[in-house]
Amino acid sequence: MTQYHDQISRLRTFPIALHHAVAHLDAAELTATPLAGEWSIAQNVHHLADSHLNCYIRCKLIATEHEPPLKPYDQDAWAAIPDGCNADLSASMAILAGVHARWADFFAALPPEAWDRAGHHPESGRVTFARLLTSYVEHGDNHLDQIARTLAAQRQ
Repeated sequence: MTQYHDQISRLRTFPIALHHAVAHLDAAELTATPLAGEWSIAQNVHHLADSHLNCYIRCKLIATEHEPPLKPYDQDAWAAIPDGCNADLSASMAILAGVHARWADFFAALPPEAWDRAGHHPESGRVTFARLLTSYVEHGDNHLDQIARTLAAQRQ
C-alpha cells in the first residue's frame, strides 16, 4: 500500500462525513448566514462539489499532459450564482459521491513514480499529485469545520 493510503481513504469517505453533517438540516438552516463573511451551509456544500470536481479534472490533466496549466476560478463568484446557494443539495451531494469514488480510485492506482507529476497553477505554482491529495483532504475537513461553526452560530 502507498504512503498515501490513509489520505486516500479519507478522500473516499468524505462524502459520507458531509452527508452526516447536513442530512438532518432544513432549508432555513442550510441557507442561513449567521457568520459575517462566511458562506451558508448550502454554499459550502455546492462549493465543495465545484472545487473537488475541478481538482479531479486537474488530476486528469496532470496525468495526461506535461505540466499543464491549471486554471483558477473565482470561488466567491461561483458561490453567489443561484445554483451555488440553493437549499437543494441533492445534485452536489451526488457529484461529490461520484467524484470522490473516482478520485480515490485514481489516486490508489497511481504508481509511486507518478506522485511527483505536476501542473502549474498561476497562484500556487507547481502542484503535484501529493500536494493536491493533502490539500483536498484538508479542504474537506476545513469545510466540515465551517459547516459546524455555522450551525453552532445559528443555534446560539
